[in-house]
Order: sequence, then structure tokens, then C-alpha cells
Amino acid sequence: MELIYETHATTVDNERGIATGWLPGELSAAGCRQAVDLGKRRGDVDVVFSSDLHRAVRTVELAALPVPHFQDWRLRECDYGELNGAPVEELRPRLRWIDQPYPGGGQSYWDVLELTRSLLEDLKRWYDGRRVLVVAHSANRWSLQHLLDHVPLEDLVDAPFTWQPGWTYRV
Repeated sequence: MELIYETHATTVDNERGIATGWLPGELSAAGCRQAVDLGKRRGDVDVVFSSDLHRAVRTVELAALPVPHFQDWRLRECDYGELNGAPVEELRPRLRWIDQPYPGGGQSYWDVLELTRSLLEDLKRWYDGRRVLVVAHSANRWSLQHLLDHVPLEDLVDAPFTWQPGWTYRV
């Protein structure tokens, strides 16, 4: 299977420095353009899986790919608990949340990694030999980089975000 990972398009919260977490999030004007561009870039996939959070779903809708689109809650961003919607600075350093859940009923990054692992196992079983596009969030990208490229999670969670037009993995 070829797995292509793309982060959801830019949101209003991204532009304002807000950690959306499990809140829906709205695409910004720039994000809407990015989503359309994603559709032009990824027209050769067989199926799309996305987070069920609004910003990821809307990214896929605007991409308008003529393939099945499945939403999966296992691809949600990390639940920041009481910090959902807080300024990004309040989440730092993120290293402290690798093993420990965010306060107020949130998740740890290991929790997200295990959910991503579960989805990955299902995709390998159901979509062998296919091109699968996954549209989700930063925590899922870190999980994939850890699971498939063996990059330590500790090296990923506090690293600066550098956008690129997707990551491709052979699974």
C-alpha cells in the first residue's frame, strides 16, 4: 500500500496561534485555496480517510476527489482536554504530554499513536496494493513518522512545523 499523508488545510485558529484540539475548526481563506490545490495534487488516489473533525472533513470536501471518503475518529488531533482552544504556547513544552494526558480528560501523544496504529493496521489489511490518502492532524503525522520511519516521538512533538505537500509511505 502507498499511504499519502496530508495535514488538513490552514484554519483560522492556525493563523491566530490557537490549539484547536478536538474543537471543529474553520478553514481560513488560505486554507480553502490549499484544499482545492490538494485535490489537484492527489487526483490519483483510490480512497481517502480523514479525521471526523470539521477542518479535516472540509479539506477533503473542497479537494473534491472522485473517490470514496471515509471519516474515522481515530484520526482526530490530540485531545488537549481543558486546553482545547487555548493559545499554542500553553501546550508547550509538548514533551510533558507524551506519556501524561493533557489535563481535564485529554489524551497523551501515546494515546494518539495507538489510535493511529490501529487505523494503520486496518488500512494495511483492507487496502493492500492501493493508494490511500489520509487527511488529518499534526499528532497523527508524528505518529506515522514514529511508526513507519522510526523517528522518536520525543524528536517530533516539539519540533517546528514545516508545511510540505504531503508525506508518502510504502506500507
